[in-house]
Amino acid sequence: MNGLMERAVISKQRIEMVYISSEGDMSQRMVRVLEVREGTILAFCLARRKVRTFKRDNILSVFPPKRKKEAAR
Repeated sequence: MNGLMERAVISKQRIEMVYISSEGDMSQRMVRVLEVREGTILAFCLARRKVRTFKRDNILSVFPPKRKKEAAR
C-alpha cells in the first residue's frame, strides 16, 4: 500500500481507495495523493472535489484505477 501511494505522489496519478470513516461508513473513492504522512494521507478526493485528510488506519485498500475497455466495433 505504501509503495503505491508513494508512486502516486511522484507520478501524480490517481488511485482508487476503499476507506471506512470514523462513523463506520465504507466508501470507494478516486483520489490524487498529495502527501504521505506518518498517520495520514493528504489527497484530493475527486468525488468531493476537495483536499481531504485520510487516516492510514482507516484505509482498507488502494489500487490503480480500473481501465475502461474500448467499445466493441
